[in-house]
Amino acid sequence: MADIRGLTHSGTYLLLSSLLLAVGLYGSTHGIDRAEARQHGKLILLAVTVGVLLKAAFIAGVVYLVSGDPRAVILAVAMAQIDPLSVASVMADNRLSDRARTILGAWSSFDDPVTIILAFYAVSLSRPTDGLSTSYLMDLGLNALFAAAAYGLWRLVRKAPPVLTYLAVVSAIASAAWSSLMLGIATAGLYLRLPDSRWLARAVTAAFALSAFLMGLLLVGGTNLAMGLLLGLAAFTAQMLAALVLTHGLPMIDRIHLGLAQQNGITAVILALAFEREFPGFVAVVAPAILTVNLVYVLANRAADIWGPRPAQPSSPG
Repeated sequence: MADIRGLTHSGTYLLLSSLLLAVGLYGSTHGIDRAEARQHGKLILLAVTVGVLLKAAFIAGVVYLVSGDPRAVILAVAMAQIDPLSVASVMADNRLSDRARTILGAWSSFDDPVTIILAFYAVSLSRPTDGLSTSYLMDLGLNALFAAAAYGLWRLVRKAPPVLTYLAVVSAIASAAWSSLMLGIATAGLYLRLPDSRWLARAVTAAFALSAFLMGLLLVGGTNLAMGLLLGLAAFTAQMLAALVLTHGLPMIDRIHLGLAQQNGITAVILALAFEREFPGFVAVVAPAILTVNLVYVLANRAADIWGPRPAQPSSPG
C-alpha cells in the first residue's frame, strides 16, 4: 500500500502521465477533418470555448453547492470534455445525421486541448501563492514556439520518406511530455499528420489501457462513490444544457442527440492521474464519475431511441 501511495510522487510517474496525456491530445486533434469542421466552424468554436466554460461552471457549481468540496473547479474541468475515442465508436450510428456527426466529431476533438489548458490553469490559480503571473504567459509563449517548431518540422518531412514523419511525430510527443507543452502538441496534431493513422490509433488505445491500469492501482484505497455519482450526473446534465444553448436552429433530433452525447474516457482518466499527485483522492472521485457518465449515456440514448423523435425518412417515389 505504501509503495502504491508513493507512486504519484515519483518522477517516473509524472513523466509517464505527461506522456500519456501528450499521446491522447495529439490523437484527438490528429483525427479532425479540417474541411468538414469549417462547415460548422462557428458552432464548433462556441462549443469548445463558451460550451466548455459553461459546462465547467455548471459542474463546479453543483458539486460545490452539494458537497462543499474545494476541488470542485478542478474536478469539473477534468470532466467537462467529450471523449473523442468513445465518440468515434458511435459515428457510424444511424441515429446521427451527417450534420450531427460532423459537429460531434469536431466538438469532441477540439474540446480536449481546451479542457487541458483550463485544467492546468485552474490548478495554478488554486495555489494561494501563485496567481496568474507572467510565468503562465511565458508558458503560452513556449507552447506557441513549440507549435511553430513542429510546423517547421512538418514542412521539412512532409515530402520525405514516411519513416521521417513517424520519427518527427514521436519526437514531438516525447518533447511535449518532457516539457509539459500540451497546448503545443495539441496544435501540432492539426498539421503534423501521419501517413498511416493505424499506428496512432493503436498507441492511443494502449495509452488508454495503461491509464486505466494506473487508475486501478490508485484505487486500492477505495472510491468515493457519492462524490463520483454527483460529479458524473452533473457532467452529463451540463452537456445537455450546453447543447440546448448552442444548437439553436438545428433540427430537434440533432439537438437531442448532441445533448445526450457526453462520454468520458482517456482525457478524464489521464487528468485524474496527473492531478492525483497534487490532490490525493482525485482518482477516487473521477473513476466512478466516468462510469456514471458512460452508464447514463447508454440509458439516456436508449430512452431517446424509444420515446424520442425519429429521423426524417426519405419520401418514396410517387
